[in-house]
Amino acid sequence: MNRPAPIVVGTSSWADPGFVADWYPQGLPARDRLGWYAERFEAVEVNSSYYALPAERTVARWAEVTPSAFTFDVKLHRLLSRHAAPLDSLPKELRDRVDATPRGRVVLTPDLEAIMADNLLGALGPLIEAGKLRSLLLQLSPSFSPDRHELSELDPLIERLAPWPVAVELRHRGWVAEKRVESTLGHLSDRGAAFVCVDAPPGEHVPIMPALDAVTRGDLAYLRAHGRNTEGYVKGRTVAERFGWVYSDEELGQIAERARALGEDAGEVRVMFNNNRDDDAPTAARRLRELIGQDPGPAPGEAEEQQTLL
Repeated sequence: MNRPAPIVVGTSSWADPGFVADWYPQGLPARDRLGWYAERFEAVEVNSSYYALPAERTVARWAEVTPSAFTFDVKLHRLLSRHAAPLDSLPKELRDRVDATPRGRVVLTPDLEAIMADNLLGALGPLIEAGKLRSLLLQLSPSFSPDRHELSELDPLIERLAPWPVAVELRHRGWVAEKRVESTLGHLSDRGAAFVCVDAPPGEHVPIMPALDAVTRGDLAYLRAHGRNTEGYVKGRTVAERFGWVYSDEELGQIAERARALGEDAGEVRVMFNNNRDDDAPTAARRLRELIGQDPGPAPGEAEEQQTLL
């Protein structure tokens, strides 16, 4: 009998404002937050890399302050995920070498894509050397639609980042419409990319993906939990408005069952909570760990007592 695949639970960032205000012990220095987080979870998504490539010295500290088995999923820069990217989001040495629109948005070219991918892998060297880089998250813009684009446009990026797995989160539901879902999943499978499953609000709005579970890469299944607030997800302007959601035990039980089912076809299942408002995400992630029989780690109150004693 096959052993069940491990389910690795974490959150989408450890430095979200909600964490700072409501999760960490009062007065905990910013440089100590990742280490404190890593006492409670096995993995985390790096969100800051979406806005700017990290410095190698920063990444080295991430590797240094986390346990040997702790792993990272690093979100790709917004330019690579086909979002609007201002010039100042690029490394300084590239800003005078690229084309931009009249509004100052960077024009993505094959050469620039390759350079950005190479620069990211270079910066992530300390995580790679420590064996702590698990995947690269490509959270595509909803404007990357099947009416205007082809999945093959992502192939050069996926190949450039190999052998590191690219987890692809599509955000236009047309990609998984009945007439297209088989080709979408088949394409990702052929390229060795992981399809990102989501727990999202109910509704059929274009950017709301359905609860489709699929494994397109045998060693990795990926599920991101965005909360279930339809109005906020569609109309909200801030992260808290769009993703804030307090998951009930019943809803977390549904996510647990989905994760277990994914584990029947994948070597590892990663579940990341992106319901970022106050401490909603770490609270949900901690409770999910309990529901699937994992030790949730020290309670925040325990850490505060230890901090006081120190």
